[in-house]
Amino acid sequence: MSIKFYNTLTKRKEEFLPIIKSEVKLYTCGPTVYDTAHIGNFRTFLFEDLLKRFLRLKGYKVIHVMNLTDVDDKTILRSNSDNISIHDLTEKYIELFFKDIQTLKIIPADHYPKATEHITEMIEMVERLIKNGYAYKSNDNSVYFKIDKFDEYGKLTNLNFTEHKKTQRIAFDDYSKDNPQDFVLWKAWKMDDGEVFWNSPWGKGRPGWHIECSAMSTKYLGNNFDIHCGGVDNIFPHHENEIAQSECANNQKFVNYWLHSEHLLVDGGKMSKSAGNFYKISDLIDEGFTPEALRYLLLSGHYRTNINFSVGKKHEALKVTQRINDFYNRLLELSVNCDKTGGLPDEYNSFEKALDDDLNTPKALAVFFEWLRKFNAKVDDNSVEEKEILPAVNFVEKFNSVFDLLLKKSDIPPEVMNLIKEREEARKDKDWAKADSIRDQIQKLGWTIEDKPNGYKLKPSLEK
Repeated sequence: MSIKFYNTLTKRKEEFLPIIKSEVKLYTCGPTVYDTAHIGNFRTFLFEDLLKRFLRLKGYKVIHVMNLTDVDDKTILRSNSDNISIHDLTEKYIELFFKDIQTLKIIPADHYPKATEHITEMIEMVERLIKNGYAYKSNDNSVYFKIDKFDEYGKLTNLNFTEHKKTQRIAFDDYSKDNPQDFVLWKAWKMDDGEVFWNSPWGKGRPGWHIECSAMSTKYLGNNFDIHCGGVDNIFPHHENEIAQSECANNQKFVNYWLHSEHLLVDGGKMSKSAGNFYKISDLIDEGFTPEALRYLLLSGHYRTNINFSVGKKHEALKVTQRINDFYNRLLELSVNCDKTGGLPDEYNSFEKALDDDLNTPKALAVFFEWLRKFNAKVDDNSVEEKEILPAVNFVEKFNSVFDLLLKKSDIPPEVMNLIKEREEARKDKDWAKADSIRDQIQKLGWTIEDKPNGYKLKPSLEK
């Protein structure tokens, strides 16, 4: 079965045909680094991680670019309010972002271009837009895109802007669908910008948010590339404006497939600090979530549907991920003396077919868990044939290459591993009181250790 993705541009599922047969060029909108990214942001970042993993599973080489927005209205406002340089502010939050993606086992992008390091490319693109007749300089030396010159403006959003196109201008980076008006490409310096400015043919100033992604994506991926992703909140104005300025500057189609993930709901509503349901990844790890449990909760719903997250789902997610880990370890024990050959069970075809259909993760997970249940039952009643074991191992490993829910020793905190070594020494010395005390310390750190005849079994605690 061919891969099909729902293309926001055409409003239908389409067969995926990359520009280069064995390669996919992928651009994903990264964080605006004026604050810590929250779980809603990571719902989108994890969808994009799953997309990339799936494409790699299908044999594609994926060239992935994710931008870092380190200059815009929000970063300048925050640096002013915190009385810190914009560089120091954004570097702090970039470091926290990379820590969070490592925690969640997100495969890093090949390139993380920063807006501030690509001002030259942005100025060049604005110059081409002026030359092509799609942009103009205002009296204050800002430069705006003239949307009534681009007949296809609004094609991503699928709204008819004809009656709404005005001569007013939008100088803000973000705005609502009620304002489909000329948008800013280059902002002239004003006093509130302080030391944040670059020299340009129109005087000192800084780029608008939308031009940043157009300039960086085309620099690394070319004027026409395969897939552009983001959250649904990026569709307008950001992605609509990206299309307009990129196609008018480069005189060709910008992106072939646009994929957008839906909003994350928290406790059934919108996440907000005032409601007390605003979660950072570090907050949730402190609550006792494992990276695998968070990955499961944020990937179990289809990317184009709302997912409702709640801290109360922690126990369920930990149980599910532990079940997968226990099953895999059981298979590894069974496979010790098996012939090191083996294909895949028939159920794998149904699993992959579900993902081929616009990344239908609920269906793929249902196929996997039903197979796991049946295979476990066969192991329980000793009816598994040796020839079935390695294909089962292969299925779990293929599954994990996409969802990454298996726990590795490298995922266990160093302090827990040190306590385990200390406890093993106490057990060798038959100092049972000390061993029990260390077991309690391990429990307090969120892990349960069970002694086995040939060693021990460690798993995240469900009761932290």
